Amino acid sequence: MTTPIRFLHHFLLIALLAGLGGGAVQAAQGISQYGNPKYPEGFSHFDYVNPNAPRGGTLTLPNPGQRTSFDKFNPFTLRGISAPGIELMFESLAEGSADEVSSVYGLLAEDIQIAKDRLSVVFRIRQGAKFSDGTPVLAEDVKYSFDVLMSGKAHPRYKTTFGDIKQAVVLSPREVRFDFKNTNTELPILAGTLPIFSRNWGKRADGSQIPFDQMAFEVPIGSGPYLVESFKAGKSIVYKRNPNYWADHLDKPLNVRVGFYNFDRVLYKLYSDDAVRLEAFKAGEFDALVEYRAKIWAKGYVGSKFDDGTLLKKAFINHNGAGMQGFAMNLRRPIFQDSRVREALGYALDFEWLNRQIFFDQYSRINSYFTNSDLSANFEGPRKPTEAELRLLKPLKARYPQWVPDAVFGPMPAAPSTMPPSSLRQNLRKARELLAQAGWQYRDGALRNIQGEPFRFEMVEDGPFFLRVISAYIRNLEKLGIQVDVRTSDFALHQKRMNEYDFDMTTIRFPDSQNPGNELWDRFGSQAAKEKGSDNLIGIQSPVVDILVEEITKAKNRDELRAATRSLDRVLWNSYFVVPQWYNPTHRVAYRKEMQFPTPPLYYSAEPWIMQNWWKTESK
Repeated sequence: MTTPIRFLHHFLLIALLAGLGGGAVQAAQGISQYGNPKYPEGFSHFDYVNPNAPRGGTLTLPNPGQRTSFDKFNPFTLRGISAPGIELMFESLAEGSADEVSSVYGLLAEDIQIAKDRLSVVFRIRQGAKFSDGTPVLAEDVKYSFDVLMSGKAHPRYKTTFGDIKQAVVLSPREVRFDFKNTNTELPILAGTLPIFSRNWGKRADGSQIPFDQMAFEVPIGSGPYLVESFKAGKSIVYKRNPNYWADHLDKPLNVRVGFYNFDRVLYKLYSDDAVRLEAFKAGEFDALVEYRAKIWAKGYVGSKFDDGTLLKKAFINHNGAGMQGFAMNLRRPIFQDSRVREALGYALDFEWLNRQIFFDQYSRINSYFTNSDLSANFEGPRKPTEAELRLLKPLKARYPQWVPDAVFGPMPAAPSTMPPSSLRQNLRKARELLAQAGWQYRDGALRNIQGEPFRFEMVEDGPFFLRVISAYIRNLEKLGIQVDVRTSDFALHQKRMNEYDFDMTTIRFPDSQNPGNELWDRFGSQAAKEKGSDNLIGIQSPVVDILVEEITKAKNRDELRAATRSLDRVLWNSYFVVPQWYNPTHRVAYRKEMQFPTPPLYYSAEPWIMQNWWKTESK
């Protein structure tokens, strides 16, 4: 499934403080969207870290996700696959807290001032902040990073995500101001989470600059805690702690870095497939991994080393919003443009059978685009819209009736189920009725339209690991007379096809977010659908969706945010763009006994948590 590498989705939280522009107030190290941040000025460390964690040793990890190779260090461009862990070399002006949903605290910046009119924010960079080449992090570097990421040489998602930031302005060597196009309350944090890199990255000995989109294995010049020590292209990469890492040489410990990055080295080994990776773990070739396949978790993590405690496994409760995962239809294809067709395809997925026969009852059903969150329209069950939601939806229905399904005004429907008294037979009967209404009838051995053309499409996936699930789904589609061709490829080729929207149907996984905002433009916005490489794989171009995304970004409090996300949820869900799949209510982690960890935070991704907050004790 497709999960693009990004530096934005873990902590794209929201900020709101009065500051400059028309009379400045006291600057703050931490800012929050709603009220005050959890941690006061001068706090010593985040609650979810071990401030006394020992440092040392090597953390050896397998390839994250489905990536089996890499061909560049630059993670900010569209073409190619970047090395795993390369984010260890980059930092931003602010750092998010993983135990609250809407606050950030200064990292490279020592304080943050937001204008009273909320149309700009100023960051003052710490005196000791330095890049890996020993040069200071300056406002000019921040402006350079912003300008490059907003240029045509970086991945298009940056222009979409940061599109409401008008410009970066250098005020002094250590002060930079971001001006905004509107009063979107997420923008101060978006500015703070911008990855920062040196103007000298990619500079040749003669002073000329390698074009940003042509940089491959030019070693990044960032401010992060690690350096590239060695690598084998496409096979492995070793990062070593930077002995001159700026945050380790301040007058007092930097609170947002206490308890973080406890290993002297981080080594990534890339394995060819899940089976090889699991056997390598059992053989002691690496320290920890996150398991995403239910069958392997249930059947594979057994043996003498698990019996004697050399290897351990644990399922951590997952409090993250689960977002949306499902079989996404490409609306750029004529065959999927009728919502009745899209709805019919959802009735062919038998989740209950899959969960029972393949997943060992480890999964829960996706029932929203904001699953497992109070932002979901289904959070409190199948209820009708609230008055706050109706105030958004009714004018949109009057203005754009074709873009607002009538069903949004009723109870939020659940995904099709085969739990009694329902059944797969009943669901397929409903599917046939919908397909017939859309002009598709079964004749001459296939489902055909009025021109006699068969209903046939291609399913594209990034490897064979999902084939068992797909085969079960396809068997049910074939009962409707639908023909499906399955194509699998390696991660790099699959990513290229996704960037160019060269698919009919594929599995998508939208990143989790406890506080969604500007990233929704890249995921659902009409403009993003026209730009290669965006997250809008579905191809949604709806004025209603655009307006509701804008309402989300403009929300001034949690109630407004909840009303806007639930309204968007109703529109998306009842438009049947995706056949919803399932989510894991736990993080499944296996690790060596030497690995230690603090109490996990509320909101986290397991792989970054291991890398950032775990530590290792000596073997006994």
